Amino acid sequence: MRKAHQVGAVRAAEHELMAKLPAGVLMQRAAAGLASVCASLLGQVYGSPVVVVAGSGDNGGDALYAGARLAARGAAVTAIAAGPKLHEAAARELLAQGGRITPAVTDDQPGPARTGPASAGPARTAAAGSGSAGSGPASSESANSGSASSGPADAGVASSGSANGEPGSAGPARTAAAGSGSAGSGPASSQSASSGSADAGVARSGPAGSGSAGSGSAGSGPAGGEPASSASITPAAAQAIAAADLIIDGVTGIGGHGGLREPAASLASLIARAREDGAVVVAVDVPSGIDSDTGEVHGGAVQADVTVTFGTIKPGLLIDPGASLAGLTELIDIGLAAYLRAPAVVSLQAADVAAMLPRPQAESDKYRRGVLGLVAGSDQYTGAAVLSCGGAIHGGAGMVRFVSADVAVGVVRQHWPEAVLTTYQPDHPAEAIKAAGRVQAWAIGPGIGTGPDAAALLAAVLASDVPVLVDADGLTVLAGRRELLRRDAPVLITPHAGELARLLSADRGDIEARRLHYVRAAAADLGVTVLLKGSTTVIASPDDSQPVLVNSTGTSWLATAGSGDVLSGLAGSLLAQGLPAALAAAAGAYLHGMAGRLAARDAPIGASDLIGAIPAAIRAVTSNTT
Repeated sequence: MRKAHQVGAVRAAEHELMAKLPAGVLMQRAAAGLASVCASLLGQVYGSPVVVVAGSGDNGGDALYAGARLAARGAAVTAIAAGPKLHEAAARELLAQGGRITPAVTDDQPGPARTGPASAGPARTAAAGSGSAGSGPASSESANSGSASSGPADAGVASSGSANGEPGSAGPARTAAAGSGSAGSGPASSQSASSGSADAGVARSGPAGSGSAGSGSAGSGPAGGEPASSASITPAAAQAIAAADLIIDGVTGIGGHGGLREPAASLASLIARAREDGAVVVAVDVPSGIDSDTGEVHGGAVQADVTVTFGTIKPGLLIDPGASLAGLTELIDIGLAAYLRAPAVVSLQAADVAAMLPRPQAESDKYRRGVLGLVAGSDQYTGAAVLSCGGAIHGGAGMVRFVSADVAVGVVRQHWPEAVLTTYQPDHPAEAIKAAGRVQAWAIGPGIGTGPDAAALLAAVLASDVPVLVDADGLTVLAGRRELLRRDAPVLITPHAGELARLLSADRGDIEARRLHYVRAAAADLGVTVLLKGSTTVIASPDDSQPVLVNSTGTSWLATAGSGDVLSGLAGSLLAQGLPAALAAAAGAYLHGMAGRLAARDAPIGASDLIGAIPAAIRAVTSNTT
C-alpha cells in the first residue's frame, strides 16, 4: 500500500521530527537520498555535466546539497539560481566542493518562480544559516563563501568524454542543443535556447488534462494559459542546461501553487529541450509546476524522468496530470513515517488486493459465494450484455442472475450458459427485477438505453435493499433522476469524465484536469461511492474521513469499446461477494487493469480479451500470498 500525504500533514510531521533532531539533519537526509539516485542514473559520476536548477526555498536547498555531493565525486556541477536568492548554506557547500553558480536572468529581471511562496511551513534548513545567498551576475561571490568562482560565461563548461543521457551508461557528450554545435561555443550558439523559448517544449496541461504529453507541444504562456513574455535566460545558464547529462529540478517543491512564472517557465522550456536531446531530468519532491496535493497543472510544468520524493508519497505524484509528469517515483525515507497522520490518498498494491479478495471455503456453495443481479444490454446493445456478464462470472460470484430484453438474453445464453436468465416485458420491465430472485448486489447500466424501460429498471433496482453499482446508460438516466439515490444501502457509480460531467453539470475538461477535486465533490454531493475512470482511476467514498483510492494498474490499450462494461460486471461481482463499495471498486479496477496488461502485452486488444485474462490477473496478485 502506497500512502500519500498532503502538504499540511508533511509540514506538521517535519516540524515534530525536527524538534528532536540537530539543525539541518533532515535536509541532509533528503540530499543524500537525492544524490544517490542521481549517481545511479548517471552511472559514471566523475566528469559528468550536472545542472541544478534551484529555487529560493528548501527544495532548492535539497537540490544544492545533492549537487555538492555529486561535485565531491567529480561531477561538473552548475547551479542555476531560478529566484532572487538561494539557500545560503547549501550554496556555500556547493561552491566549496567545486561547483559553480550562475543566475538564470540578469539583475534587471527578478521574479518569483510561482504565484505562491517557495517554501511553506517550517524550514528544513541546515545549521549554517537560515538566510539566502543572492544570485547576481557574479553569483558565486554573493554566497559569501570566500572561495573564487567562475563568472556566468564559464558556467556552461563543455563535457567531452562524460556520461551520456542514458541512465547507467557512459559515452560521448551530447551537443549543447540541437543544431547549435559545441556546448562551449559561446553566446552565439545559445541564442536558440534562451530568449523567446518559453513555449518550446514545456509540458502543459490542456483543457482535457493532457498535461501528461511531456515535451514538444507549444503553449500559450506559463501561467494557466495567460500570455506572458519569456524571460531572457542568460547564455551561461542556457548553455549549461543544453550541455547537461542530468538536470535536477529544485525550483518549487511541495509548497508551490499556481502556474510557473518567469524565469521558471523559460527554464522549464530549456529543460524540456535538453530532455529531448537525451538529458535525464530528476525532480526534487515533485516536478515544478505540479500541485503536490492534487496533481493539477496550471500552465507549464517540468516533465521528469524520475521524481525523488521525501518522507512520503505526495498525492500529485499518483494522480494525473501530475502523475504523468513525474516519471518513476523514488521514495526516500527521512524518518517521517512515525509522525504522519492518516493519508489523504492510498494506492493499493497486489498484496492489498490479494488480502481482500474472497476465496471459497470447503463449506461454500454458489449462494454463499455471492449472487449478483445484472441488468445490462437491450435489443440494440447485445455486446454490453455479453461483456458485463463475462466480467461478472469471472469475478468470483457464485451466480449471476441476468435481466434484459429478449434479444440480449438470447445472445447471453449462447455465450454464458451458466448465467440464470430473466427476460423483462416491455410493458412492465420493473417486474423482472423481483422475478429474478434474491441477490446480494445489483449492477445496472451497460447498454440498457436511456428510454422509459431503462428508467423503470433503474428505479426498481435502486428501490432494493442491497448494494447497487450503476454504470454507463444507467448514469445517463440517473443524471435526470438523482432523487433515486436517496436510499440506505450503498451505491457505487463508475463514470468516466463525460458521464460525471452530466451528473454534476460540470465541464468534462475541468473534471479531467482536476480529478481529485471532482471525485471528492461527487461523492459528497451525491452521497455515493464514486469510481472515476480515466488515465488515473480514482475512488472516493461519501465519508470524507476515508482516503481517496488510486488505481496503479492499467494500460492505454484499455481505451477500447466495451472495456468499461467488463469492469462493471467484475466490480459488481466483488460487491455481491461482500466487499464494501470502495474496496470492490478498488479491487475491480486493479484486476481490470492487470487483465488489460496481461491480455495486451503491448498490442491492441478488444474488450472481450479482458474476460479471459481476469483469472490470470487474480492468480498474478495472489501467487505470492498463498
